[in-house]
Formats: sequence, structure tokens, C-alpha cells
Amino acid sequence: AGKRILLVTFGCQMNEYDSELVRAILEKAGYSFVEDEVKADIILLNTCSVRENAHRKVYGHIHEIRHRRNGKPVTIGVLGCMASGLREDLLNDRHLKVNFLAGPDSYKRLPDLIKKAVVSEEKPFDVTLSEFETYADVYPAREKGINAWIAVMRGCDNFCTFCVVPYTRGRERSRSPENILEEVHRLVKDGFKQVTLLGQNVNSYRYKNSDFADLIKTVAQVNGLERIRFTSPHPKDFPEKLLDIVASHPKVCKHIHLPLQAGNDRILELMARTYTQKEFLDLVEKIRAKCPQIVLTTDIIVGFSSETDEEFEDTFQAIQQVEFDSAFIFKYSQRRGTIAERKYPDNVLEKKKTERIVRLNNLQKAISLKKNRAHIGQIQQVLVEGESESDHPEAWFGRTDGNKAVIFPAGRFSSGDLINIRITGASPSNLKGELA
Repeated sequence: AGKRILLVTFGCQMNEYDSELVRAILEKAGYSFVEDEVKADIILLNTCSVRENAHRKVYGHIHEIRHRRNGKPVTIGVLGCMASGLREDLLNDRHLKVNFLAGPDSYKRLPDLIKKAVVSEEKPFDVTLSEFETYADVYPAREKGINAWIAVMRGCDNFCTFCVVPYTRGRERSRSPENILEEVHRLVKDGFKQVTLLGQNVNSYRYKNSDFADLIKTVAQVNGLERIRFTSPHPKDFPEKLLDIVASHPKVCKHIHLPLQAGNDRILELMARTYTQKEFLDLVEKIRAKCPQIVLTTDIIVGFSSETDEEFEDTFQAIQQVEFDSAFIFKYSQRRGTIAERKYPDNVLEKKKTERIVRLNNLQKAISLKKNRAHIGQIQQVLVEGESESDHPEAWFGRTDGNKAVIFPAGRFSSGDLINIRITGASPSNLKGELA
């Protein structure tokens, strides 16, 4: 009773959503949450295992906490993907002094795990992966805002060789459309204007006779909801039915995040991505034919096992050809427990990886600037999110239907309003404009 918790979240949107579930579960159990580390009795780190820098951040953060506390007691729990994938390392590292662990399917056990960790010397853990848990009976404790994340499914069945998600989050299972719809109605009542439907591969969503296209069409019928986004689909199974809804429905945003990962067929096969460069490019052509105003973004990995200079050039040329509006580009880092760790050595020199990522970032920066400058002079409908974090004290920001950030002067509007902005300037990362 009376214990205060600081919750720190690392990683993706799914982790953000999971932290909202954790907050709801623990508030119901009588815990309170604080933002000040000094006031916290318990510190929870909700972690990500997808990339190596996420590991380093978490380990570094724990060491910093212990250093700052300077002997003052605090109970530290590691949640999420790292808890699943690195259980023994986390519990046995005498420098980290982690007190308990909970995997992504064990958050309902947190009150019990915390109690055991606080009152005893043991280090309790539960990292069991479930075939059924979707947290459909937990309404996340969200901060007020414009966008709300909704996990429509959990886990992944794709088993890309570089990816640890199936081992840390388990197999695919979907929530019922009725349960998701109930959450959307509550969100609208709570003042949210936009929802983003989440899944490791949302177009694999299946519940009885409903697929993801059926779900998104149902959600779009909710009165008071202005925009619907989703992330991330897999290029291997992007159905025509879903594309038709994206192209035609006014509430479904004209933005698709379509992970390419690599542009060379041999590397794609090693990654178990199940499509070729040509199949990906054909899909892009099909999407743009259906919806010319679509904004396409992507993920790229450079330096996957045995990638040659010539094979990297295939990725470079694919990005040149597609001209994504933006891209998240990463160096390959081997994850423990993946198929790639067992079968494919991480044998591309770090110097090579750096050269490649610099080239791709420079290319993408130029493409993004070109794409954004093409909007100058246009009037874009922008969903206002709030005051900008830029140096200008009176600047506000929002996002276009295509998910591009727009900075504009303050005016007579509030967060959540849809306003028309005339675009007057552009950088690779955002647009600038004025009220139209």
C-alpha cells in the first residue's frame, strides 16, 4: 500500500500500448505513479529486444539508476521483450541487481510479482508466453491526447530470421472485433480523435470470419472518430480488399508503412521475407495506381549476414526507384535466439555497415526533401496535436493525413481540431505552413 511507481518505456508503439496496460493493472491494485525517479519506490522498465541499441539503453539506464540512488533502496523490475529473451542474464547480473521480471503476457501477475520482490530476497519472474492472452479485459490507462494506440492482435508467426519477436512475444492471436470496437467507442468518449491499430503484422489479423479489412471498415463507422491509422503490414499478404478501403474511405489515412528490409533477392531469402524485389516493386506500383496520394514509408536493414557491395547496391537502387517519403534505416545487429544467430554469421564489417547506412541516409534525406517540397503551395488538412517543441515559442504542430509533421503559427484552435494549412516551406523531416 502506498508504493509509488516510475514506469519507463523503451522501443515501439506496442511497448507504449503495453505500458498503458501495465498502468491500468497496477492502478487497480492500488499503486500510484510518479514522474520523479527520486520519489519512486519501484521502477519498471518496459523493454524492447528488437535492436542492440535498445539493450544498451536499458542496461545503461539501470546502472545510472543505481548510481544516482547511491545506496537508497529501490525495487527494479524489467518488463517486456528483454525479460522474455534475457531472463538469466538479467537476474544473475550482480551489478544490475534487477529484482523481478515480467514478460509481455504476464502483466496481470505484476501485483503479485512486485509484492514478492518487495517483501523477500527472492527474484520472482513470469515470462511465460501465452497462446490466448490479448488483454481484451483491460482498458489501458492513457494520458489525454489526440492519438490512441490499440493492439488488435499480439505476437507474430512470420519468423523472419533476423527477428526476435516470435520468441519474446509469442504466436499470433487476435482480439474480437466487438471488443476492439468497444475500446474505440470509449476512446472517442474520452476525447481521442485518432486511433492507430497495432500488430506485428496487422494484415494477418483474423477473428472467425473477420479479416483486417473488415475490422478497419467497422472501426471507420464510429461517430466522432476523425482518423484511422495502422501499422505495420507485411508486403507478403497485402490484400486488394484492404487497399481498396485505404484508397476510398475518407477516415482511413493515406499512409502505409511497408517494410522493405532489403532490396536484394538473396538477402531477402536469407531473411525469410517471402517476397522478391520485383514483387515488392509491383506491390508499390499497384498501391500508387489505386491511391496516387499515398505516403509510403519503410524499414531497411543494412549489413545483414554476408551482404556484398553488389547486393547492397540493389537496396540502394530500390530506394531510388520507390522514393519512400521517409525510412527507418538500421545496421544489422544479431539477436540472441533468432534463426539468423543459429544459421548466419554476423560477418559484415562494422566499417562497411557504417558506409552503407551513411549512403542510404543521405539518399533518403534528399528524397524526403524532394517529396516534402512538392507539397509547397498545397492546402493540407492537419490534425492539431499541440504546441511545437521547436525554438519558436508560438509554433504549433500537427500531422497531415499522410502522417507528415507540420509546424504552423498559433491561432484560434485547440488540440484535436482539423484545420487547413497552406504549406509554405519544407525540410526532410517536416513541413511548415500558415492557416489557409
